[in-house]
Amino acid sequence: MTVSATTHPRFAAALAALGLDGIETRSFPAATRTAAQAAEAIGCKLNGIVKSLVFEADKEPVLVLMDGASRVDTERLRAELGAARVRRADATTVRAATGYAIGGVPPFGHVTPLRTLADRGLLGEEVVWGAAGTPHTVFPLPPAALIAHARATLVDIAERPA
Repeated sequence: MTVSATTHPRFAAALAALGLDGIETRSFPAATRTAAQAAEAIGCKLNGIVKSLVFEADKEPVLVLMDGASRVDTERLRAELGAARVRRADATTVRAATGYAIGGVPPFGHVTPLRTLADRGLLGEEVVWGAAGTPHTVFPLPPAALIAHARATLVDIAERPA
């Protein structure tokens, strides 16, 4: 299978630049803006989804890759980044930093190179599915390949069970 015509053009170009232009992407008639919606549409477990989340660390955008079943522990993230303050980025900041709207942010192919962290929990699946530049498109990759292509640093920043 090949890149879908509905894949965001910037993301399609990023796939081609990485030699991944033959990768399968899937398009859905309804948006898959949340990890739960994406998992249901794909037919995979929630932790088979990779969320691309933008945070601001001391006002600098940072991308966090997290499995769909987990949440980011912002205190662990703050400590990992050595930042005084960390918060979720708003929609305007996300679009400015990545070139994509929330719900469609892929793990790579952004308008601005971002410091990227990937939670170790992603490695628990054989394949993870990420947004392909729109809320209607997704693509699969083995987690180690996705982390490498995103140039992410592997860290432990998921919330711990109580």
